[in-house]
Amino acid sequence: MKPFPTHRKDEMVRYRRTFHANPELKYEERETAHFAKTHLESLGFQVEDGIAETGLVALFDSGKPGKTILVRADMDALPIHEENTHSYKSKTDGKMHACGHDGHTSILLALSSDLKNDFQSFVPKGRVLLCFQPAEEGGSGADRMIASGILDRYKVDAVFALHVWNHIDLGKVGVVNGTMMASVDEFKITVQGTSGHGAMPQHTVDPIVVGSHLVTALQTLVSRNVDPLEPCVVTVGSFHAGNAFNVIPETAVLHGTVRTYSKSVYEMVPKKMKQLVEQIGLGFGANIDLEYKRIDKPTINDKEMADVVRKAAKTVLGEDCLTEENTRTMGGEDFSAFLMERPGCYFFIGSRNEEKGFVHPHHSSFFDFDEDSLPIGLSVMKEVVHTYLSEF
Repeated sequence: MKPFPTHRKDEMVRYRRTFHANPELKYEERETAHFAKTHLESLGFQVEDGIAETGLVALFDSGKPGKTILVRADMDALPIHEENTHSYKSKTDGKMHACGHDGHTSILLALSSDLKNDFQSFVPKGRVLLCFQPAEEGGSGADRMIASGILDRYKVDAVFALHVWNHIDLGKVGVVNGTMMASVDEFKITVQGTSGHGAMPQHTVDPIVVGSHLVTALQTLVSRNVDPLEPCVVTVGSFHAGNAFNVIPETAVLHGTVRTYSKSVYEMVPKKMKQLVEQIGLGFGANIDLEYKRIDKPTINDKEMADVVRKAAKTVLGEDCLTEENTRTMGGEDFSAFLMERPGCYFFIGSRNEEKGFVHPHHSSFFDFDEDSLPIGLSVMKEVVHTYLSEF
């Protein structure tokens, strides 16, 4: 393993701690976006802002013909109350950078500085589009930025993004071919029965009983409809019905999520779920309404682009830096939308350090990460830019 990079670390730590102390939720990232725009304009970039409400992009052109690579950072925080006690903890109750997006934005800002001050060392030709994206956390910000036309308007050929990752040790880079993260779907099932006295159930259609059968039956979507070698999760996260011990209520509401990896399972599950709930409703004489919402697609890396990341990571960190352990996950990521439109790669930068106590998982109220991962992320992404623009 080579020594860890330290390039622009102090600068990125300063940015990151500013963002961390002032978190903004999806589509509220106005101050974060303003900070980024001010920084970019101070370097001489022309900034297109107001994309998907609070997103912005800036294009760097080397002046030599070549491909265009998009590098994305997400900016939004989470509705979580921070329980850390460090000096840069969130100043806003109920809002926290609990996933590392503050780090991603800081890395992209540092990349913009290097593009203006030292691009000859890593941009042999072509163009780099810096993309600061809002609303990754359940807001489909990537979809909205794509819908604005940035991929076509800037003639983007390939897309890349990184994520600091507390499930991988500092100094490691997690990258895989194909699917890396799952789709994120949300469903809501409303069971309409007939209410009545708990002592006389024969005069009712009990939505709690129907809902209970649904909870069990929904598991067969995985166990009896999906290839056992295909990842798939169906989870009912909430079940609400009734408010009295001796009354059978009229309705029950089940709310849950589906996570899938492959395109075939992604397309199959909602169709099978619809058939299943309709048949159970008929069997019990209940009316059932299913609302099924797509949030994120599966995050699927292009093999050639994953190889670009592997080559870049080994150049920066050495031959033994790559890992696939703790890299594939059933979590979701809206960068998947970019990967559906252009070849690219989404990868993890290890940020776990047990000696320093950086062990808490993402979305934890105690989440924090080793800031030594920031110059590692910057150096790897710069090498990704160099490798892609040199070889394609």
